[in-house]
Amino acid sequence: MRFLKGHGTENDFIILPDLDDDADLSAAFVAKICDRRSGIGADGVLRVARTKQSQEVAHHAQSAEWFMDYRNADGGVAEMCGNGVRVFARYLIDAGLTEAAEFSVATRGGVRKVRVEPNGDITVDMGKPVVHGESVASVGGQEYTGLHVDMGNPHLACAIGDPVVQLDLNHQPGFDTGVFPTGVNIELFNPVGTSRAVMRVFERGSGETRSCGTGAVATAVAAAHLSGDTTGTWTVEVVGGTLTVILEADTSYLSGPAVIVASGELMLAE
Repeated sequence: MRFLKGHGTENDFIILPDLDDDADLSAAFVAKICDRRSGIGADGVLRVARTKQSQEVAHHAQSAEWFMDYRNADGGVAEMCGNGVRVFARYLIDAGLTEAAEFSVATRGGVRKVRVEPNGDITVDMGKPVVHGESVASVGGQEYTGLHVDMGNPHLACAIGDPVVQLDLNHQPGFDTGVFPTGVNIELFNPVGTSRAVMRVFERGSGETRSCGTGAVATAVAAAHLSGDTTGTWTVEVVGGTLTVILEADTSYLSGPAVIVASGELMLAE
């Protein structure tokens, strides 16, 4: 099986082209190839499939030719991944599967419109964030109140006050399983000046990652709510770099670099 490796602000992915929709990825196989010692190593897997051949999203075939079948590093199926969509788009462009500067990608969280910027960055229309109210996360015995934001996948974005570099994210933070029965991505952030926030993230099914696109948008939404202005442009600093989030009344945009770094042949068997 051919594979590629790519990242968006060091949120890294294994890309598996499956243009004939032949691959049946088990959770164990995904976890095996995402292992950073015995596999290739990644935060998740992006299977590249044709929308019309994929029963889950075939109803989007008229609006999006390609389906991003995203899996977390533990093998779990996920609805959406903001950095993943940008890396997925970069692959489609580099592989010559699209020549358009703007196109759409189908995900389990809905269709996402993608645009290639003049500087090479990829911008994704992330849709309108849905805010469900507050909940609490606990890290190292400390509780932090955050905003429950739905970006097609669930997020809890907490302004913490404490320096984010001091947090121990080697273990799953605590959260209310009644509010998040299928798990949640937890962002811990602090505003640092006007329209800027610094963030760390513990992703459902992957652990701490160096970046999270949907999480960056959720962080911008939570920070904007604290500032009292729910629209505007935010810079979100993650461990792996910097992302730009634009919040509008009816949608949101995520912009940043997406890079393919390697390709090869996968020798591990299903």
